[in-house]
Amino acid sequence: MTLLTAHDALSAIEQRFGDRQSTHSPGGVPARRRRTWRAVWVTLAVLAALLLAAVVLVWFLVGSVVSAVTVLPDDEIFPAASGRPSAAAVAPDTNILILGTDSRAGLGDAEDLQDGTATGQRSDTMMLVNIAGDGSGAAVISLMRDSWVSIPGHGEAKLNAAMSWGGLPLAVETVESLLGQRIDHVAVVDFEGFADISEALGGVPVESPIAFDSLNMKGYSFTHGENIVEGDRALAFVRERYAFADGDYQRVRNQRSFLEGAFSRLRDVSGRFDALRLNAALRATASHLTVDAGVTLPWMVEVGTAVAQLPDDRIVSFTLPTTGTGTSADGQSIVVVDDALTAQLVEQLSSGDVIGFARDNQLTGADS
Repeated sequence: MTLLTAHDALSAIEQRFGDRQSTHSPGGVPARRRRTWRAVWVTLAVLAALLLAAVVLVWFLVGSVVSAVTVLPDDEIFPAASGRPSAAAVAPDTNILILGTDSRAGLGDAEDLQDGTATGQRSDTMMLVNIAGDGSGAAVISLMRDSWVSIPGHGEAKLNAAMSWGGLPLAVETVESLLGQRIDHVAVVDFEGFADISEALGGVPVESPIAFDSLNMKGYSFTHGENIVEGDRALAFVRERYAFADGDYQRVRNQRSFLEGAFSRLRDVSGRFDALRLNAALRATASHLTVDAGVTLPWMVEVGTAVAQLPDDRIVSFTLPTTGTGTSADGQSIVVVDDALTAQLVEQLSSGDVIGFARDNQLTGADS
């Protein structure tokens, strides 16, 4: 096959359109009109070349990002099919379980996610993202890691013990048992990734209700109100709990604030068509991300578009209702789940009015 050069293509275009004999003028098309046609087609050719270059760039960026994500087969993420909650027959919700992990041996490693004892892998953070099947809204529900819950096959224990004892399948099964909802997708991000993501974005805006000094990572201070966090400072912000009177509750709120700020910065970068920074941010996220095989690029585009089109008042975030802290029979400091409100939440997750439930009960962050 012979490939035409740009010059050959333009010459052919000019011969086809620029030198066409006029049916109204025996003398042919005037030179000025030929020059006009040539200018038009040169412009179109340049635009086509730019469009092609943009498509190639996007394809390259998407390919490099997707290849950096760790994808695990379903049998390494989800529990056995028997006994799992069923999805609704009509317009089922989409439930995504997001886990932030912590371990002694390095975070985000695919092998660590399956080994619950040798590496000390723990689900340090859990969030359920519920997207209504009819497209009416979305909710982000934070699950306290020290919540005292029933872990299938092990009895009652802290929620984050599920990952340690049975890896991702047991963590998913435990959340499904707690909330009565089928988990459709799982995304695991390690805490160290927060530092890389914030650096790639050039800093992430977060909100702090109080000024505090980090006790978990010495040397970092935060003011009341907006702070811009980056690198290890971002890590200090999302990890801290000892500096707060309500401990882990504020830590969970800080993590949600970081995610909201990161998404906001990502939208800004995308809006400015800053390809280099956008690529760096997406690659930083992807390199610390593990997902199930169902999280494909078309799926991400579909879900991302649906959520982006929701008005602010149709997206809520709150913490699973609790009655406070307590002590287990074996002396552990625990978070006590509010069984009555949680039962109502389970009912609303099934009926689709999670936003109304959150606001009616004035749950923390319900209006944020």
